[in-house]
Amino acid sequence: MKEEELHNELASIRNIMERSSKFISLSGLSGILAGVYALIGATVAWFVIKDHPTAFVHTPPGTFDFEIFFNLISVVEYLIMIAIAVLLASIITGVILSIRKAKQKGESVWNKTSRLLLLNVAVPLLTGFAVIIMLFFKSDLTYTVSTMLVFYGLALFNASNFTYTDVKYLGIIDILLGLATAFFPEYSLWAWAIGFGVLHIIYGSIMYLKYDR
Repeated sequence: MKEEELHNELASIRNIMERSSKFISLSGLSGILAGVYALIGATVAWFVIKDHPTAFVHTPPGTFDFEIFFNLISVVEYLIMIAIAVLLASIITGVILSIRKAKQKGESVWNKTSRLLLLNVAVPLLTGFAVIIMLFFKSDLTYTVSTMLVFYGLALFNASNFTYTDVKYLGIIDILLGLATAFFPEYSLWAWAIGFGVLHIIYGSIMYLKYDR
């Protein structure tokens, strides 16, 4: 009996320490929904690209084709709007579900741990955003998706220090997928769908079954 009481007490102490150093209000359901949003976005993007088949045609050095140039601008605008819509929907869903989960557990969403989590996520994401802007002004969109995946993976890897360790594995897979996409940029849309869609749904499902039930 004493051994069982000691075990329970140690488990309780471990739980308290985890709550004080880890942000555990992340919802697995938000990961699933983020994946669904990404797949919807990828589908819409596919139709946009399909309707502008010449947008990403490379012209020989020293030449300039106005039709290709304006098609490219038009496609990029659509793709940016799709990406922003997916991002906003994912963030809003994540925030709402995290607040709901925190309330259910009687915890605060905004504390020292969540601020450290936000900082460690923001630095890689903002760096990746700056790289993408640079690529845009260089008129080289070839590595846009691979850049997104790599820096998003780095953000998740950092975040794992302040939330569930499982997030680290999703980050590593996204980094590897991003690096592979850099070698095969013609599969960028598929990589987007897998990295931000399918993997999020799988990860979210695991997190939901493991921590939310």
